Amino acid sequence: MISRENIEFLSSGTACRGWFYRGGEGVRPCIVMAHGFGGVKEMRLDAYAERFAQEGYHVLVFDYRHFGASDGDPRQLLSIRKQHQDWRAALDFVRSREEVDKTKIILWGTSFSGGHVAALAAKGKGIAVAISQVPHLDGIATALASGFVKNIRLSLASLTDVLCALLKSKPFYVDIVAQPGKLGAMTAPGALEGVMRLIPPGFQYSEKVAARIFLSVPFYSPGKNAKKINCPWLVQVALRDLTTPSKPAVNAAKKAPKGELITYDLDHFDVYVDPHFERTISDQLAFLKRHIPL
Repeated sequence: MISRENIEFLSSGTACRGWFYRGGEGVRPCIVMAHGFGGVKEMRLDAYAERFAQEGYHVLVFDYRHFGASDGDPRQLLSIRKQHQDWRAALDFVRSREEVDKTKIILWGTSFSGGHVAALAAKGKGIAVAISQVPHLDGIATALASGFVKNIRLSLASLTDVLCALLKSKPFYVDIVAQPGKLGAMTAPGALEGVMRLIPPGFQYSEKVAARIFLSVPFYSPGKNAKKINCPWLVQVALRDLTTPSKPAVNAAKKAPKGELITYDLDHFDVYVDPHFERTISDQLAFLKRHIPL
């Protein structure tokens, strides 16, 4: 039976919370995981973590500040800078644990956090391998895929939220996912249904995000540093992805010195759930066993 422990660590003085899975007795490699744009750990990250732990890897799964079980006010505030800080704090936390092999730390990210993983791995120190699943790697490509009208609407919402911040009032929120034509971060055909498949029955998911983030996303292109990622880096790309365009991810994987690219004839959200989940995680496990054997 897999052992899961509720954990807490501080990121710039604010508590981040998550789960620590033990892959077995003794000192072992550790995989550090966090979700994508507006996601929380309950949205299928436990399924990945359980499989990794069953194979003998320790796993840390955490929620970013302002999201899920972690502290942070206002709620649903997405800051790229803060999320990078949270990742670094999570890495410090696992390195402080006596059962973790500090020379074998693995980064795992999906969608928006797949980009975070690339950004962190490019800085290099202390990362053994990295995995980016259907990653956001090019902000301009993502913005162009969204279309002119949607970008104008999100920009206006962002400016409204910035004004709210200046006035120290409640944020102006936008839906994280919505039907095509509605105002939301992810509005590609099938995106709403895809996200709903990730939410466990009875789980209350906060479906909003503070709109100021949309001023930052077009300028966030972690794939541009692919040549600096010197550890083995698995990039899993869904070729029918309408949420994070596939071409920048393919190009980034090819530029990385130790990049490994796997493509799937799938949409963005197909990789998380059956029947395709088994294939994507099996590819991840094969990659890990080649580079970080137990």
